[in-house]
Order: sequence, then structure tokens, then C-alpha cells
Amino acid sequence: MLLNVENLNIDIATPNGSLAAVQDVSFRVSKGETLCIVGESGCGKSITALSLLGLLPKVAKRTARQMTFDGLDMQSMSKAELRALRGDRLSMIFQEPMTALNPLHTVGRQLSDVYRAHRKASRREAKERAIYLLKQVGISNAAQRLNQYPHELSGGLRQRVVIAMALMCEPELIVADEPTTALDVTIQAELLRLLIDLQKSFGMGMILITHDLGLVSRIADRVIVMYAGQVVEAAPAAELFTKPSHPYTRALLGSVPDPSYPRMKPLPSIPGTVPSLVSRMEGCHFFDRCPLACDACRQPIQLATIDKDHEARCIRVGKGEIRRKVVA
Repeated sequence: MLLNVENLNIDIATPNGSLAAVQDVSFRVSKGETLCIVGESGCGKSITALSLLGLLPKVAKRTARQMTFDGLDMQSMSKAELRALRGDRLSMIFQEPMTALNPLHTVGRQLSDVYRAHRKASRREAKERAIYLLKQVGISNAAQRLNQYPHELSGGLRQRVVIAMALMCEPELIVADEPTTALDVTIQAELLRLLIDLQKSFGMGMILITHDLGLVSRIADRVIVMYAGQVVEAAPAAELFTKPSHPYTRALLGSVPDPSYPRMKPLPSIPGTVPSLVSRMEGCHFFDRCPLACDACRQPIQLATIDKDHEARCIRVGKGEIRRKVVA
């Protein structure tokens, strides 16, 4: 097991009280495995990813029963030990490439610094590695690109540079936080195919945070669905798409546009919004938006096992089939 996270909690201090951003989240990732985390904005996906690399804001407090990387206890690591791990064996691709890159340094300087810091390599070795990876991510004239600044590159090229930077030290696990959100659809598809190919070539484990359920169905080995800071369903990808068990999971799948859907009919959607997480909520977090909610849903609900690797946080699990079309 490469990464093991058990009962992760993240609380953020706000003027209105403590915000329970992540609550008792657990997951595992093996070498070469792809875990996808899905859910609406504000459900705790990105902050979960940031917590793995120790990049939380100062007002955030992280606790977990266990958080290990290849057997190493990440919670007991010093800042120096975490810096040695981050960018080397564990790396991240951020959402927005313009903020992930330093506008004051050239692309070559930023790529080389990563490699030299972790590999104690010479400038020449770092430059050769940077050129090699820029070519690997599909950037032409790689040697010339090293002398350019981020603002001189298009959004697609900047994201390719960020991907190359994450791969500089051949990490064992890469965390990709919606890596193509800021790009147009054509570039998105191209970069995602590239990322998948690179993962196979380098043999990395990957945690992919995305809203694209179509992509998830094609590349994920396992999927966890997050809602309002909690995991509401976790399953192998094939089983999640064929046997979704939580009403929220079914609502997400029901909201995916279907080419056969009548043109003049409004697209399916999930009514309402993700609730505020200031102070912990009792009962089902999806209660106010779920068409199947009842009084029993107001009580604390734990993840229930459906099959060996399939869990869902719903009182109806194991008590009859939840109807497939939750959202009309």
C-alpha cells in the first residue's frame, strides 16, 4: 500500500466558528492505481489533497488516526522531512497553472530547481532532465522554452509545464487537483490523455480530483464520492457506475448530459446547494436536497458495507433498492 489515510479531519477557524471542512475521510492508494475523488465544489476534495502535502493554511487543523506514505508516518514528519518527500516521491498538479508557476523566474529555472533540490544534480543534468520532460509532455522547441517566463506561454503550455514539474523526480504518487479546469475543452481532453499515458509510462499511483464523470468512468480504478466534507460512497469504478447506492451519487450520474435527452427539456440537476460546514452537522448531510429523506436520516449515519470494497453512507443501504432516477 503506497498511501493509507484513515479518519482524516480538517477544521478551519473562521470568524463564525470552526468549519469542519473534512470529516472522517479514509482512503488508500496502491502503486499504479488511480483513485478519483468526485463531488461538487465545496465538498472538501481540494483541501483533502492539500492536506496530503502539508499545504494547508495556518488556520486549518489536521488530525487523522493514520496517515502513512509507503509506511512512513506523515503526521510525525518534521517540516524538513515533509519537504524532502514533497516534490520527490509525492507530487501535485494544481488547478491553476498561472498561480502554480512563479512569474519572476523562467520555466527552466523552476523545473531545474525542483530536480537539483531533491537529486543534488548539476545544472547541466537538471537542464537535460527538464528538456526531456518538456518533450514528454508534448512541448516542442523544449530547449528554447526553458528561457521563457510563464506569462509568455498559453494556458495549455503552462499546464504542461506544471505537469512536467510534478514529474521531474519521478514521483511514486501524483495528486492532480482538477488539472484542466481553466482550459478549453479541446486542450482538456488532450492533456488528460497525456496525463494518463504518463502515469502508465512512469508507473505512478494517482489521485485525480475532477468533476468529469465521463473521464472517471474511463480511467479510475476506485472512486470516492464526497459531499459536504464526508465520503458518502466509495467503490471500484465499474461497480460505482453500474450499482450506485447513495442518492447523491445517483443524482450526480443523473446530471450528466445525455445526447439522447430531449432538446427542449431542461437538463437534470440537483436542487439546492452544499450546506455550510461551520459546526458539525448531525445526520445525513444530503438531507435537505434528497427526495428520499425521512426523519430517520436526521440521526448520525455511518458508512455501511454493501460488498467487499463498496460502502455508502445511507440508511437505505441494504434495505431495498434506491430507485435509479433520484433527480427527475
